[in-house]
Amino acid sequence: MLTTYRPRTFAARLDSQTESTPLARYLLRAYLAGLPCGDRYADTAELLLGELFANAVQHSDAPDDRHIEVRFALVRDRLRIEVHDAGSGRPSVRVVSADEECGRGLFLVNELAERWGCCPRMGGIGKFVWAFVAPAAIAV
Repeated sequence: MLTTYRPRTFAARLDSQTESTPLARYLLRAYLAGLPCGDRYADTAELLLGELFANAVQHSDAPDDRHIEVRFALVRDRLRIEVHDAGSGRPSVRVVSADEECGRGLFLVNELAERWGCCPRMGGIGKFVWAFVAPAAIAV
């Protein structure tokens, strides 16, 4: 009998604070550990999730008591990462000078994600930023 793998989706709501970023990455690692070949996404996915989550914390104009939701799903052979927040701003890639210490997060997302974007949330409150991560090649 042939068994097909059915994608699983994971979602969690975390406090909107910088200290929640390591927890978000931990949840992603746990999710990937349960997937066949999940380790092929881990490095890039953790970096992108960390950047997207940090942006949601730092740049959201939502009240402090609002949570940030993370969602992970395997869609075909691509990992989809979503970060939902109640803020109204939309992310954009900035050009930063060499001496600036921050502002490169979306540049990294733009360079490392196969695709990424931003959409309004259902119900009209806030947005979510999504990114697709391709599996890393297997070293021989």
